[in-house]
Amino acid sequence: MQQTVRRWATGAVLGVSIVALSGCGTMFHPERKGQLSGQIDPVVAVANGVGLLFFIVPGVIAYAVDFSNGTIYLPSNNSASIDVLHLDGELNVASLEKLLSDKAGQPVSLESELVKIEEMTNLEEALAMVRMSGVLDEERLATM
Repeated sequence: MQQTVRRWATGAVLGVSIVALSGCGTMFHPERKGQLSGQIDPVVAVANGVGLLFFIVPGVIAYAVDFSNGTIYLPSNNSASIDVLHLDGELNVASLEKLLSDKAGQPVSLESELVKIEEMTNLEEALAMVRMSGVLDEERLATM
């Protein structure tokens, strides 16, 4: 009897620790990765807080993972997004400028030395490049 209770308690603690260490928001809402700020999702915050009830370290790690991934925030309409545009025909600077000009509704020039054009192999790589570029750094720092 005592051994059954001990096994059950060990399994429960192990299960909660695994969930807490991985970050609840990251597991529940992986599509939210990369959000910079917003309103905190109370469900994710409470789920991470459960880790604090058992041990301090798993709860703190869960919060750190979710804040660093941005998965603790509720989705918002004003978050950055990436549009996927497909080029028909040959890939050159002129066709890319025309495509971007049509999308932006104003003239776009890619001849500036400040413009860097790279082909990404997947969406995750493109999102990482956007995050590293600091596009929304001023907005994010203003809310701190």
